[in-house]
Amino acid sequence: MFKRLRADINAAKRNDPAARNKFEIWLTYSGVHALSWHRWANRLYRMHLKLLARLTSQFAKFLTGIEIHPAAKIEGGVFIDHGMGVVIGETAEVKSGVVIYQGVTLGGTGKEKGKRHPTIERDVVISSGAKVLGGFTVGEGAKIGAGAVVLKEVPPHATVVGVPGRVVRIRGEKPDLLQEKVDPNAEEIRALKCRVHKLEAALEKLTGETFACKEEELFPVAGAAFPEEAVKITEAEPIEPIAPSALTENEEKAGDDPEEE
Repeated sequence: MFKRLRADINAAKRNDPAARNKFEIWLTYSGVHALSWHRWANRLYRMHLKLLARLTSQFAKFLTGIEIHPAAKIEGGVFIDHGMGVVIGETAEVKSGVVIYQGVTLGGTGKEKGKRHPTIERDVVISSGAKVLGGFTVGEGAKIGAGAVVLKEVPPHATVVGVPGRVVRIRGEKPDLLQEKVDPNAEEIRALKCRVHKLEAALEKLTGETFACKEEELFPVAGAAFPEEAVKITEAEPIEPIAPSALTENEEKAGDDPEEE
């Protein structure tokens, strides 16, 4: 237990440039405190004292703002930086060298049984607010961008960003992946067209009628021809000029109106 505590303190000293000495880390770093409490809760859980283990994990959550299920498997040398809002689920596994920032969730996607939380391999960096959901593996040395939602397996040394998360770099180089070439709107339109063709074929078998669209039916505005008889052109009637005497009479009536006074 103390060996893992030393490994956690060394990981904090190695990854946090603001850390001045190991004694300060041991006294003030909430991530180190949360992992220390988790070691004790995990031991109670393995001793089948599950209620006491849960109470210990909830007490640690109250003190540090970090919630770790007692059954989660976390090796020594993990660094939780700041840590407020971090949640680590029951079947999650976190290997040595992993760096986790605030707001990270290592969770599941539903009520399925068995392995439903992710396995985080060595030297993975999970940035602020990232959500890794599911029972898959995040490969060694991978980097998860801030706010990313990862729902499928991540290859080693890959960089994942976005919602949903997608791989944008592997070992610093941009991969030639199919996911960047697929337009979801075009795929949906193609699926709809395929379904329409199948429905038309079924109707042709039932009714014997052939369904074919003319150009003016597909493009009614561009293809429609308007006959000259349908549009009647009329000349505008000329406007009669107003006589000056009529203007003066109107002005005099306006001046004699008692309501205006």
